[in-house]
Amino acid sequence: MSPKSSTGGSASPSKGGVGALMTPGRVTVAVIALLTLVFIFENTRSTKIRLLIPEVTVPLWMALLGTGLIGALCGAFFVSRRK
Repeated sequence: MSPKSSTGGSASPSKGGVGALMTPGRVTVAVIALLTLVFIFENTRSTKIRLLIPEVTVPLWMALLGTGLIGALCGAFFVSRRK
């Protein structure tokens, strides 16, 4: 039996072992997702926002998320225009 056809041995990250599940990128995404959930559950009170004429009441986390998304879209637009 050649070493290439052997099925025994320890699991390496390239063969789908535990190391493949715990990559630095996946750990980072999991930490960011956890922090996002904490942020949402800590900022559930409602806040009033005036949109030119109408005044709306939304949860604080939703207002901040909307503002962040608008900022990210503006940033992406200007970065794409530079290229």
